[in-house]
Amino acid sequence: MYVVCLRYANDSLEAEDILQIGFVKVFTKSHLFSDHGSLEGWIRKIMVNTAIEIQRKNKISYVETLESDHIQETPSHTHSDHLHYKDLLSLVHQLPLGYRTVFNLYAIEGYAHKEIAEMLNISEGNSKSQLSRARQWLQTRLLKIEALTL
Repeated sequence: MYVVCLRYANDSLEAEDILQIGFVKVFTKSHLFSDHGSLEGWIRKIMVNTAIEIQRKNKISYVETLESDHIQETPSHTHSDHLHYKDLLSLVHQLPLGYRTVFNLYAIEGYAHKEIAEMLNISEGNSKSQLSRARQWLQTRLLKIEALTL
C-alpha cells in the first residue's frame, strides 16, 4: 500500500503520512468491509481516497500547466536496453501533482473519467484533458531519453 500512496504523494514522508492515516481508517472502519470484494482492493481504495483528501486539504489544483521541460533524473539504462519499470515510475512521479493524480486514477487504478471527475471535483472534460496532457508530457520525455541514448 506504501507504493500506492507514493504514487499520489510529493515525497516519501507524505506517502508515509497517507499510509498511516489510511490504515487508521482501515482499522476504524473495518466493520464496513463486505466479504463480496477483496480486502486488498478495499484497502487500496481507502488509500487512494485518503491521498485525494489530503490533496484537497492542501488545496491542490487539478488544473495545471507544464512549464518545466527538463528531465530531473536520467534513467539507469544504456543505449542497448530499454527503460525499466523503476525508470517509468520515476518519470510518472515527475508529473505535476494534478496530472499525476488523474493519470494514476485512470491508467493504474482503472477509474473512468466520470468517477475521477466526481472524486476530484472537476469536470469530466478536465479529467480527459489532464490525462491527455500527462500522456503527452510522458511521451515527450521518453522521446528525449531515447534521443539521448542514440
